[in-house]
Amino acid sequence: MLLYIAKRLGAGVVLALLVSFITFMLLSTSFEDVARTILGPSATPETVAGIMAARGWDRPAIVQYFDWLLHALRGDFGVSVYTSLPVAPSVIQRLTVTLSIIVPALLITAVVATFLGVWSASRGGIVDRISQGLSLVGYLVPGLLLAIGLVVIFAVQLKWLPATGFTPFSDNPAAWLRSITIPVIVLVIGGAANMTAQVRGRMIDELRKDYVRTLRTRGVSTNAIIVKHALRNAGSPALTVMSLEFIQMFGAALIIENVFALPGYGSFAFNASLQGDIPVILGITAFGTLLVIVVNLVTDLANGWLNPKARVR
Repeated sequence: MLLYIAKRLGAGVVLALLVSFITFMLLSTSFEDVARTILGPSATPETVAGIMAARGWDRPAIVQYFDWLLHALRGDFGVSVYTSLPVAPSVIQRLTVTLSIIVPALLITAVVATFLGVWSASRGGIVDRISQGLSLVGYLVPGLLLAIGLVVIFAVQLKWLPATGFTPFSDNPAAWLRSITIPVIVLVIGGAANMTAQVRGRMIDELRKDYVRTLRTRGVSTNAIIVKHALRNAGSPALTVMSLEFIQMFGAALIIENVFALPGYGSFAFNASLQGDIPVILGITAFGTLLVIVVNLVTDLANGWLNPKARVR
């Protein structure tokens, strides 16, 4: 098991280095454009060269990358070009907002998808058709349209929930819950549609296997077979789907945060990209990559615990 963990950690480190290197090399070609943007339309070649030299952007890109990497390993990701605020605390603050939406949405999605998938696979008939119908609705309804519709109903007409804004949990837990309710519902409906189909398919495969028929001939109840045996065996691919769903929700945060005016990671990344704020973009990329690596590592470890055969890969 330790060797398995070491392999996954090693792969994660290599991935993080590759992503950071490629991102830095691509951004290094735009240093001069960023300098011109900072100085404005009246910038002269001399003033551009001066700010390039002052920020160290005139050095070879590979030298700049290793300098950035050494500082990043110490937790120093530089400061924003436009606000002069440290990058790391700014990214962490925005990431906290995004995770406060994604984590509850993912947990609710997992519960709903597991219940509907198992219910559909074990019951069949009208129950299965209802479950597939609900999944189809989740697939077909665009997230943006769903978000606008929920805002109109619950915020504008009923006035039960706020249409925009975010309240930190530490400030007011009740207000925090109200501020994330609609975004979480949007993410759950889209995510549950995909995960339900995956859980249903896997459970159908498990319930058709020989060991299930053997357990039934021995008088084991259907509920015990599902909970103690089939669901555990179906858990490994379901966890993989769950990790992919987390990454997908992370990407959907850009739309969700802009619709609901949330000060999260996605909107922060979008604004930094528009401004060409290179230190912030690098910090956002680094933190996002680390988060994906951690999620994949936890998923791999959980899969290794559920399915020992996975540890030999």
